[in-house]
Amino acid sequence: MGSVPAYLLDQVEKPVRYIGQEINMVEKDPDDVDIRYAFAFPDVYEVGMSHLGLRILYHLINQRPDTYCERVFAPWVDMESLLRAHSVPLSTLETGTPLSAYDFVGFTLQYELSYTNVLNMLDLGGIPLLASERDTTHPLVMAGGPCAVNPEPLADFVDLFVIGEGEEVIGEILDLYGKWKRKGASRMDFLRVAAGIEGVYVPALYTVTYHEDGTIQAITHEENAPARIRKRIVSDMTAAFYPEEMLVPYMDIVHNRVVLEVMRGCIRGCRFCQAGFIYRPTRERSVDRLCELSDRLIGATGYEEMSLSSLSTSDYRELAQLTRRLEEEQGERGVSLALPSLRVDSFSREYLSSHSKARKTGLTFAPEAGTQRLRDVINKNITEEDIMNGSSAAFAAGWTRVKLYFMLGLPTETMEDVQAIADLVGRIRERYREIAAKKDRKRLSIAVGTSSFVPKPFTPFQWVGQDTADSLREKQQVLKQILRVPGVEYRWHDVQTSHLEAVFARGDRRLGAVMLRALKKGCRLDGWAEHFRYDRWMEAFAEAGLDPDFYAGRERTQDEILPWSLIDIGVSEKYLWREYLRALAGETTPDCRTQCAGCGVQGDWKELCP
Repeated sequence: MGSVPAYLLDQVEKPVRYIGQEINMVEKDPDDVDIRYAFAFPDVYEVGMSHLGLRILYHLINQRPDTYCERVFAPWVDMESLLRAHSVPLSTLETGTPLSAYDFVGFTLQYELSYTNVLNMLDLGGIPLLASERDTTHPLVMAGGPCAVNPEPLADFVDLFVIGEGEEVIGEILDLYGKWKRKGASRMDFLRVAAGIEGVYVPALYTVTYHEDGTIQAITHEENAPARIRKRIVSDMTAAFYPEEMLVPYMDIVHNRVVLEVMRGCIRGCRFCQAGFIYRPTRERSVDRLCELSDRLIGATGYEEMSLSSLSTSDYRELAQLTRRLEEEQGERGVSLALPSLRVDSFSREYLSSHSKARKTGLTFAPEAGTQRLRDVINKNITEEDIMNGSSAAFAAGWTRVKLYFMLGLPTETMEDVQAIADLVGRIRERYREIAAKKDRKRLSIAVGTSSFVPKPFTPFQWVGQDTADSLREKQQVLKQILRVPGVEYRWHDVQTSHLEAVFARGDRRLGAVMLRALKKGCRLDGWAEHFRYDRWMEAFAEAGLDPDFYAGRERTQDEILPWSLIDIGVSEKYLWREYLRALAGETTPDCRTQCAGCGVQGDWKELCP
């Protein structure tokens, strides 16, 4: 049916975003279900449709005979203007039903700069923005995803958050809701009972008070609400639900292929990486199950490319066996296996020894820092020898295009560390020339990208302040100058975008007032450079009487109550602080399989640890 009237479609740039009716779309009669759930992705269609979590939960929820899960995405500016001009509410793709008619509107929070998109979608859907202004005639607004580990910036707008992985807890919430709906009890009654489900956080049941200096004085809770909210995880990945068919869009999307999730969690402990801590412990899906899924997904979608998904596919124990089997079983059907981003220290072992036939279109390595000292600070646990050996193996195997990713503004970084990025690129170029001289090869292409470090909750760097904008720009300028060499392209991330990301990553619920002001000023689609309006955001902060650098640039003390202190991800704060001190001392910590570092997860899920 599509989410908008047909007469509007010929007036927008990409009408396919709004028509639905894709292959494997779930169709139900809304009159035959008790619960209607709108899965809301706060970005445009082609971004949201590439998200694996959406694909999993969409089909999982629709397995329930009592529930119909439909999709809605943030409209692009051309469609938003038309919706507002014609007084057409934002609606789902499957049935074109306005968001205000659903029992639940559930947002996935993948990126802090999508927060105003959440508010804009609620407004377009005819739903009051503030949770306190909703009653039983309005949907319950849920949110989950990695950004939900610090739910406080959106606390004024979301009725309940899911902390952790959603496959099991979503069923428990829907079961409870079905009973509540039949009873006809109050909205707050449901939320109070829902707060008793492990992994559910209801902001309305908590009160935050502040010191005069703006830091948090205390977080208190209603008597029956938990003092801390413990994340949910799926223990058995092989037995866990995974869709055996996937939606096939009629337009190109970011990741337009079959995706196989091989594992969750990461053993590495890179100190800047939030995902590496919040998704612990590591859990793997079996080779047999992955091969079974690949066969069914290829048959159900017709895709000719597969990719392997995880935080660190390099660490999947049976990677060589898996890639060999997938190539043998699917190669005859003309299906290729796409390489994920790789750990440069294990490239040759993983792929050359497993006889990978992957197309030599390009490789992505992430050294993160140019010097060994700084790589030790962030616990990257790779050496320059690893980098050079991995690059050599790639070049010898035929790759001539390489992407290298680094971060600027890492804790303790100096200008020497920045200049060392260019030095490392130079040594990689020289290594290619040595190898290419022995064979007839075309010119090497190196794409160097730098992002600005953003301190994130539940990492050892959650206490540090973000580097200043002036300092980051100076470092970018240095690299622009010295990377002007043939065959090298340098790209960098916008400093102002990273600043706002840090503000909301480490923010508290007072930021809700800023978001409301920013939305009125037209701030949305902030993750898209052409629509990001930093000056309007700064106006909103000034009007709300808040300093963004209080959140982004300020160093925290060990005893400060952090906005996310009420969330329990299983990793202890003592461990994170210990890792922070080790970082400052330049000491590395082995990966989880080499030696247990006592992060705290093994206490809760000891049987799942490596």
